Amino acid sequence: MKTIMQFKDINIEDIKNIAIEGGKAVMEIYREDFDVHYKEDSSPLTKADLQANEIICNSLKQLYPNIPIMSEENSQIDFENRKNWECYFCIDPIDGTKEFIKKNGEFTINIALIEKNSPVLGVVYAPALSDLYWAKKGEGAYKNGQKLPLKFNENKEERLYVVASKSHLSKETQEFIDSLDTKEVIQVSKGSSLKLCMIASGEADIYPRLTPTMEWDTAAADAIVRESGKMTYQFENKKTLVYNKKNLLNPWFIVK
Repeated sequence: MKTIMQFKDINIEDIKNIAIEGGKAVMEIYREDFDVHYKEDSSPLTKADLQANEIICNSLKQLYPNIPIMSEENSQIDFENRKNWECYFCIDPIDGTKEFIKKNGEFTINIALIEKNSPVLGVVYAPALSDLYWAKKGEGAYKNGQKLPLKFNENKEERLYVVASKSHLSKETQEFIDSLDTKEVIQVSKGSSLKLCMIASGEADIYPRLTPTMEWDTAAADAIVRESGKMTYQFENKKTLVYNKKNLLNPWFIVK
């Protein structure tokens, strides 16, 4: 499926508004008691995931009918069909469903545009925290209207700020953190794609992820990372993370 539209033709305000609308629906459910179901891979699913997915997908189809959509909560499209996509939306309606269930606020709504295997536009909305991140290639990255990064660590040899997963901290990740060459490591835990956003904002210096993730888990925040002047590297070969692979599972990676 080919499209003539490019990321330059996408209005970032449209995407921000869609994420905010999804967030409103999610927060109505968040404030209630809700049931939790489990998918075949044992990952949790709530009606908030499905409702946000419906709002986001329907809105994108209405505004940009020629751009295909890949979402965690949709049936996955065969690689033979999607390998020829010039661009597509990559969506995680709620990243951090475990954090949503725990009601700690650290979950996000994620909408990315992938063009030629790279994230070129991303919106990450944390509705419980009222934080909205966005980026578009060549136009900078922002948090609540402030250009990223907001902070700079000028003395990484003395002190390094490391962010790690709140729900998926593996032995390999901890060993990597313990091996870092700096006098002091300050380690913080955070849920969802907010970890990548912390790198983009300068609140953390490095985010190692040595456990499985899917492309939709990282795409939107990765666009923000890259436009803030940082990068997401594959752990094994140090190449940048790529998207629309035959296998949608990400390799281990490091954001810095």
